[in-house]
Amino acid sequence: MDHPPKTPPQDEPENVASGWTPESWRDRPTLQQPAYSDHPRVEEVFGELQRLPPLVTSWEIEALRGQLAEAARGERFLLQGGDCAERFDECNPEYITAKLKILLQMSLVLVHGGGRRITRVGRFAGQYAKPRSSDDEVRDGVSLPSYRGDNVNDTEFTAEARVPDPTRLLRGHEHSALTLNFIRALIDGGFADLHHPEYWDLDFVAHSPLRGEYERMVEAIGDSLRFMETVVGAQAGQINRVDFFTSHEALLLMYESAMTRTVPRRSGWWNLGTHMPWLGVRTGDPDGGHVEFLRGIRNPLGIKVGPTSDLDQLVRVLDVLDPHDEPGRITLIHRFGASQVSSFLPGLLARIKETGRTVLYSCDPMHGNTETVQLAKGPNAGLRMKTRKFSHILAELEQSFEIHRRVGTILGGVHFELTGDRVTECTGGARGLSDEDLADSYRSHVDPRLNYEQSLEMAMLIAARMVKG
Repeated sequence: MDHPPKTPPQDEPENVASGWTPESWRDRPTLQQPAYSDHPRVEEVFGELQRLPPLVTSWEIEALRGQLAEAARGERFLLQGGDCAERFDECNPEYITAKLKILLQMSLVLVHGGGRRITRVGRFAGQYAKPRSSDDEVRDGVSLPSYRGDNVNDTEFTAEARVPDPTRLLRGHEHSALTLNFIRALIDGGFADLHHPEYWDLDFVAHSPLRGEYERMVEAIGDSLRFMETVVGAQAGQINRVDFFTSHEALLLMYESAMTRTVPRRSGWWNLGTHMPWLGVRTGDPDGGHVEFLRGIRNPLGIKVGPTSDLDQLVRVLDVLDPHDEPGRITLIHRFGASQVSSFLPGLLARIKETGRTVLYSCDPMHGNTETVQLAKGPNAGLRMKTRKFSHILAELEQSFEIHRRVGTILGGVHFELTGDRVTECTGGARGLSDEDLADSYRSHVDPRLNYEQSLEMAMLIAARMVKG
């Protein structure tokens, strides 16, 4: 297949996508949408959302797209991470600060150990919806609609709580705005100053087996900054703060289209509800509503690719979403699982190479490694719980780096579900959490996340692997 011609975004006509409007997705089959019963109220909420202020700016979106283009060339590395699904009741200073801290600490490790600039993209300020494999959940013979994230319904297993409520979309916007406002205030106030990385320590870093290694790294970075500033005779001003971007799955198209706006003196349409929306495996139909919506916005886009993805269909999606092969437009996030990555990833890389496209490849080693275990002993014996093994997550990453190296492509990013909290949802790691530890502090209502210590250890192992190429 011939390489599609490149056209600079600024040269495109204002109607960038032919026949597209923010609501043209309504004419397409669209999966994973809530089954609302009060349709007039849905339209009222849609109108209210359209009148609310945007959460991000087109300038920030363009800055991110430029950084992602650099990552595709091997000049940067993408660190994307956060909760599998945010909760409204976790929109508080302590929880937000913990998430920001762990991403900052991981990026510090990657900059120091991997030798590349880091682009930080959080799974926050909008990740309030989740696709589900089944429309219903059954407990003790009782069947109710599945929990689809706080933007849709509630986790409580009652008929009332599980009814999809469009008003929750307004609460989602409110909580996203509060989260972003607090993050920006922290960063502008010097929280992310690289001159003082010691401020980022979480309370229980003192108990981590990696404490010594991390503290030596912090000291080395401080020494390097002071040396550089002594040589140039001035403070390295741009190191006083770091950029932070947001991302979430573009799932609930009523919300996404309401947040899609035009901006003065710039052509095209922009989803101003997030910097980087992504397309999930379950909603990747090239003729479906999600692809139709995403083709018309100027944001950089993530696309999840798994074992069930049809590669010919994926190429069709790329032709729709990125007809001009724009730098930084597409990030392919592959998620095959440790046992299948060697079977599927080479084929994906070969198929994309055939198209002549340049994309950013990122590895999501979480979703393909989910398993359910049954606790064998203790007070929770017999309880079945979802988990992920640290060793499997690491194994998928290690294999991905090696496959990319062998094929001649660049693994330019990682995508984690993680938290700065002291949870016990994934087993393994330096502390050696076992299945029997899962019930100690299991807080996720959807998928298991790496805790702080596991995330920091993973960053150190990735940094070491980045050095090898």
